[in-house]
Amino acid sequence: MQVTATDSTLLARLGVALGLVLATSCSKQEVDVGEDVLQGGECDLHGSAEDPEARVCAEGLVCEPLAGRESYVCGPPVLIRGQIFDALEGFPLAGAYVTALDHTGAPQSDVAVTDITGSYELAVSALRTADGELLDDAIYTLQVFAADYQPFPYGVRPALPINTAEAFVETDTIVDDETEEAREVKYLVVENPTTSVAMLLLPEAERGGATIFGAVGGEFPGGTLVVAEGGAEPAPYGIADLSGKYVIFNVQPGSVSVVGYRYGLELESATVAVSGGQYDDVDLVAIAEGEPNLGRVEGTISIVNAPGGSATSVVLVPTSVFNPVFELGPVPFGLREPEPGEPFNVTSGYTIEGVPAGTYKVLAAFENDLLVRDPDFSIGGTDLQEVTVGRGEVVGVDENFKITEALEIFSPGAEVPEHVAGAPTFIFADDSSENFYYLTVYDALGRLTWEDPMVPRVTGSPTVEVPYGGEALLPGMYYQFRVTSWKDGNPEPSPISRTEDLRGVFIAD
Repeated sequence: MQVTATDSTLLARLGVALGLVLATSCSKQEVDVGEDVLQGGECDLHGSAEDPEARVCAEGLVCEPLAGRESYVCGPPVLIRGQIFDALEGFPLAGAYVTALDHTGAPQSDVAVTDITGSYELAVSALRTADGELLDDAIYTLQVFAADYQPFPYGVRPALPINTAEAFVETDTIVDDETEEAREVKYLVVENPTTSVAMLLLPEAERGGATIFGAVGGEFPGGTLVVAEGGAEPAPYGIADLSGKYVIFNVQPGSVSVVGYRYGLELESATVAVSGGQYDDVDLVAIAEGEPNLGRVEGTISIVNAPGGSATSVVLVPTSVFNPVFELGPVPFGLREPEPGEPFNVTSGYTIEGVPAGTYKVLAAFENDLLVRDPDFSIGGTDLQEVTVGRGEVVGVDENFKITEALEIFSPGAEVPEHVAGAPTFIFADDSSENFYYLTVYDALGRLTWEDPMVPRVTGSPTVEVPYGGEALLPGMYYQFRVTSWKDGNPEPSPISRTEDLRGVFIAD
């Protein structure tokens, strides 16, 4: 396929640095000593030991992109190790599928499947210096899927950053079978609490069903959100790894349409009559690639009653995976303004390019930017927006989103999920113009755990404190508290602000 659409933009969105193409780590190579390439040597990304002209990395090294050049260099592998386990019972999960994503959300590994102890090991790709070492500290997050379990991350559960600055060195000795010459190799390994994931069991009605395996076509298939649509919503989904392979668990019986969503890639859907068991080779064929051949979504926002200079982002979420309780869902790779990994910069107009055909919820101020979509239903521009994009179609969002300052959360979960023992006290910023607050607590499965619809206003304090008053929390379960401030009105009260979508998350101990 010839990439014809604004090539520089496409490559940038793929996590490419300085004109480099996104690269897969080379696997260990079996080559003769003397012909292989040692650390710091230039290598051929797809070189084969069977080709005498190929520059192949020595065993124990991987071929990685060299920063600032359109070439590759041999260097030590970067490995992420961890364990996947049941959040409530603590037992290990075998057969879970684990992938590493970079800071843009693009996959930087193929899939690792956990063993009987729940353990996995991922080799991840990273930019290198001329001597084969890491260019900078790389940041990754994990994506995990398992039969009968909620995907991770999902809903209120964020994926915590994994930093290669925390890597330690492991060494090994390799002996050539023919020459008996020994050589020491090293591995950069990250293994800490952020590399292990506790998975939450789905409600009984959503467990079981079939498993669908397949591959996504196209030049850049990695990161494609693949959804089994046609049954219950939110629908089960998977995300394609670096090679384009995907798996979808827990697909309930019935006819489903397997659909792929990704920036710059239009895919032919596949229909599967599901009755249980396993379905292999459900591949999605690319039918269009590049921005000019796909759709575009345009709209505007207005930021009011917010800190000066505030900016936000806008994302698209397919309606089939949208969770109406939390008003969020997985964002297909690249369907964001600004581009993935870029800081918030939307202050008025926005354009999301490279949109495949489908129906989407348009979410503004969805990420943690100290802003929220204005909840005041008494004015325009505050409703959730939905758009349907035809193949290659340009679509405008009907309403101008109104964005306002969020109620700041102080505890628990101001920045990352916090462990809480016993009954928590919820602390958030006072809204000076409110008459009362409505506080809700949901578990990670979207079940309402407790609510207080009439938290009184406070005076003389910058914060509001509300003790939890519900039933005992379930150890190991993730929860989120949300608060909306209300003002009295005529004929009825109306909401004026609320806490951010992704904060206020805590784990019961």
